[in-house]
Amino acid sequence: MRYRTLGSTGVQVSSLCLGAMMFGKWGNPDHDDSARVIRHALDAGVNIIDTADVYSDGESERIVGKAIAGRRDDVVLATKVSSPMGPGRNERGASRRWIVRACEASLRRLGTDHIDLYQVHRPDPATDLDETLGALTDLVRAGKIRYAGSSTFTPSAIVRAQWTAERRQRERFVCEQPPYSLLVRGIEADVLPTCETYGMGVLAWSPLAGGWLSGRWHRDASGPSSHRTRTMPFRTTLSHYDLDVPGNRAKLDAATELAAVAEEAGLTLIQLALAFVTTHPAVSAAIIGPRTAEHLRDQLGAADVVLEADLLDRVDRVVAPGTDLNPDDAGYAADVLADPGRRRQLN
Repeated sequence: MRYRTLGSTGVQVSSLCLGAMMFGKWGNPDHDDSARVIRHALDAGVNIIDTADVYSDGESERIVGKAIAGRRDDVVLATKVSSPMGPGRNERGASRRWIVRACEASLRRLGTDHIDLYQVHRPDPATDLDETLGALTDLVRAGKIRYAGSSTFTPSAIVRAQWTAERRQRERFVCEQPPYSLLVRGIEADVLPTCETYGMGVLAWSPLAGGWLSGRWHRDASGPSSHRTRTMPFRTTLSHYDLDVPGNRAKLDAATELAAVAEEAGLTLIQLALAFVTTHPAVSAAIIGPRTAEHLRDQLGAADVVLEADLLDRVDRVVAPGTDLNPDDAGYAADVLADPGRRRQLN
């Protein structure tokens, strides 16, 4: 396992981060089996775990908390806030009122007195960034979180957050969590350079492109119909998998070509996909999301893979740098409040 510094924090994290989204009813409902997968990852050298309050309605956090009991000091523990956690109008978002309440709930579920990295899961256009950063700053000073981060923020939002933190003397976001894979490379053009400018770490989610790079899908297949598409109540839509969408047909063609590139290099497509993400100098870790021990073993095989320049050039010929084959995979769009029509939809 390789390690690198999370941005400019000085905290060393493994190049593969264990994502816990698939532990619980969204993926593996067996708590004991999920805990074994987590412990196996820790034994293999993974030292950072990323979850979120919304994953399986808090069940993922509870599983993670039980699995790391007795090993808490060995784990860089990350979770997220802002996604809806109930029917109430204020049980979501990035207001001070909700962040403080949600943090306390996450601490209880995780069975710990502090969270190492507390991330705003998605931008909240209804809340001033200073309000959000002020609440996160108070949580840092109270010892309940160590660092704050963002997830799937636009480049302009990343800059505004850094500017606000500097001008208002708030704790700043120390890392960003964007989607990044062989098929979703748009962040190379703007997000990754912006993060490098501000010394932010990057935890890349969906490095296997939601199953497209699992090695099971090719031109002769019908396209992915992964477990997450059947169980996840948010984020995954037909636009990411429907083969009537030109971008998805392009992904299927690219996955076929990339599988051939990987085979010629003596790698599995999973190994190529994960190693590609962690090769970028701005990326701190790729978030893997195994549901079973077998999935974990397949993904851990990429931990020490180093891609040579000629292999990266071949990848670039299949998917050009800075390109999202399906724009819907970008994970973020222009700021909502820039569109008056969409502003009205918030009310």
